[in-house]
Amino acid sequence: MNTTIKQFLLVFAIAICTFTAAKAHPPAEDPNMGIIPAPASLKKTAGMFRFNGLTQIKADKPNDKTVLFLKDFLKNNRHFNNKISKYNHKTKAATGLILTSFGADKLPAEGYKLTITPKKITIIGKGAGLFYGVQTLIQLLPVAVSNTELLPCVTIEDAPRFGYRGMMLDVSRHFFTVPQVKQVIEMLAAYKLNTFHWHLVDGQGWRIQIKKYPKLTEVGAYRLQTMYGNNRDWPDSLSYGGFYTQDDIRDVVKFAADRYINVIPEIEMPAHSDAALRAYPELRCEAADAKNPARSINGIYCPTEATFTFLQDVLTEVMALFPSKYIHVGGDEANKQPWKESAFVQALMKEKGLKDEKEVQSYFIQRMEKFINSKGRIMIGWDEILEGGLAPNAVVMSWQGEEGGIAAARQHHNVIMTPQTTGNYFDHYQSGSPQEPASFGRYAVLKETYDYDPVSKQLTPEEQKYVMGTQGNLWTEYVPTMAKLQYQIFPRLFALAEVAWTKPENKNYDNFANVRLAKHFGRLEAMGYNYRVPTPFAVIDTILFGNKFTYTPTSVVPGARIYYTLNGRDPLDTDWEYTTPVTITIPAGEKREFKARVITPTGRRSIATRVLMVNRPLIPATAYTNGKPGLKYKMVKGRFTSPDQLDYVTLTDSATTDKLNAEALKKDNPYFGVVYEGYVDIPEDGAYNFSQASYTDTELFIDGEKITETEYMLPLAKGLHKIKVKYIYQAPIQAPGSRARQTPLHIYIIEPGDSKKGEFEAGNLFY
Repeated sequence: MNTTIKQFLLVFAIAICTFTAAKAHPPAEDPNMGIIPAPASLKKTAGMFRFNGLTQIKADKPNDKTVLFLKDFLKNNRHFNNKISKYNHKTKAATGLILTSFGADKLPAEGYKLTITPKKITIIGKGAGLFYGVQTLIQLLPVAVSNTELLPCVTIEDAPRFGYRGMMLDVSRHFFTVPQVKQVIEMLAAYKLNTFHWHLVDGQGWRIQIKKYPKLTEVGAYRLQTMYGNNRDWPDSLSYGGFYTQDDIRDVVKFAADRYINVIPEIEMPAHSDAALRAYPELRCEAADAKNPARSINGIYCPTEATFTFLQDVLTEVMALFPSKYIHVGGDEANKQPWKESAFVQALMKEKGLKDEKEVQSYFIQRMEKFINSKGRIMIGWDEILEGGLAPNAVVMSWQGEEGGIAAARQHHNVIMTPQTTGNYFDHYQSGSPQEPASFGRYAVLKETYDYDPVSKQLTPEEQKYVMGTQGNLWTEYVPTMAKLQYQIFPRLFALAEVAWTKPENKNYDNFANVRLAKHFGRLEAMGYNYRVPTPFAVIDTILFGNKFTYTPTSVVPGARIYYTLNGRDPLDTDWEYTTPVTITIPAGEKREFKARVITPTGRRSIATRVLMVNRPLIPATAYTNGKPGLKYKMVKGRFTSPDQLDYVTLTDSATTDKLNAEALKKDNPYFGVVYEGYVDIPEDGAYNFSQASYTDTELFIDGEKITETEYMLPLAKGLHKIKVKYIYQAPIQAPGSRARQTPLHIYIIEPGDSKKGEFEAGNLFY
């Protein structure tokens, strides 16, 4: 359930409750003219410039890659075959489209100035700056192609906030072809991102040809299972894989460079190395007990001289293919149990004076950094490289949260902020709806991605200088197709671009989401790209109490239609089409359900939003007055598959607790069931939202009414209300395929008008 949704107060005496979303139509004046990311300065002037195939393009260097890029774009996307000639900046009467570096020395790094008058268009910029000016010009063109385009007169002066603006694509878990990778790079360039982090190696597949070690791709590039993760109906045992030849790599690197994108390769070490170790098992540590070796879910290299020679040979070939000054070595999620059981590693620790296995990892990373530095390159690693002591010159990529990046910046190390906790992980769900396609972990809504500021307020102004920029990451355990890839990154990629480029004072989420995104969704539609269609209401799932409601669902996608149902079914394009506000009256004691969804001109569909309307009075509080703080509970040892089974057993052990928490019971009881009973103190009249960490292991009753995933809100009067919780637990078993129950007992309550979930407080529970 989406626990960050906005809650609504009870409606009793009010005749009509109107449920609206953001307006579909942009205001008369858009201060950013639809441009993403929002520019630093934009000033509109009167008039229009007529652009067509006869418009001459004049450039300092007609064969400059930005000029050739624009010519190619106009020919292939607008059907214009414009003539290009050399520009002489001394010719004041020049007309047409002028691309020049004259005056660019006064601009910030990667900055540009775009001026459109009725007679000419001038883009001033050097290198990447000129390219970004062209990208802005392209965004000003209408989506629909015509013989003549009318461009509004404007002056734009723009430059990025951060020098590092990136996205990572994992091609190990699922492989994407060269044309597909180029398609991703093309979109990064269109939105002024300048770094493509290519995750080429992981446990599930080695994707880059290394000529000295051919088995890395002959063996390591393939696995006997198409899907990876839990998003499969059944393991298929089919060979799946693929890899890039060194010529493929050169092709992609050049394609990116032509768009001012630096490609950073990632070669994982010391962990996530199963694919390499399948190919060359001699690089593993020998187990202390050969019959019972350490189980590792992310195979780890043994830090032998043979391993270092192997990795140096690999990186030598990698660095010959990638001109990037940065080389990423991973360094994350290292299961060090094989090292703990290795006689070699334990002897190495004594020899080098390493106190634990974390310091072994630091020794490993620092050795590789010296080698990388000797080749004139800089190492990047995930924030676990901080463990055991940070490599002297390494850049830290902070992913677990912001803490690693903050710690590194305080040590005066450059950091790239890409926390999984702030909307930067594009493999996460985009809402809490069960209709979302299978994805990973938590969910990150678009606004969370947009609102992130990579520069933590915990850092001093001096420390903030070490924040190089930010990055979005797409891990592909749950991304087997290009359609899913596009769904996961759009529109969150647009939000990332604005975070990376635009200064915070120029950002505005309402303008971004409800005005500017419209044109960019139109472009995605025209290109045939998939994307997550915004829902007709920002609230995906909620419950309202009252007797009459009016709905006005909206969509920002150009040409989209909205369909709705009143019978509980998810809407199809054969259901009612929304044209005018829908008013629903609810008889006393009854319920109604309103569902709506957006369907775009190309048939793409949003998640269906749901509102359950209930016309019922407040549930009165109990007259119980002699309560003591806490709850009573009764427990029984045993294995259970459903909390309902606790109704048919004798609960033997009874006691009281000051809070709703079963962690203390787990210490001495690997299998049990427990029932808590008492009262919860409701502070004011209103609609209260309850959510649970699990609806399988936990059952919650308020005043005898069971809370479910679909009916999770109750209208409660101020005062004490009966609460009953049934919970079952089975200790996790560390074995492949185990389905042991291990969901914690967490129940949250959200008060009316609040958006933050909180657990029951000890002071609000009585028995």
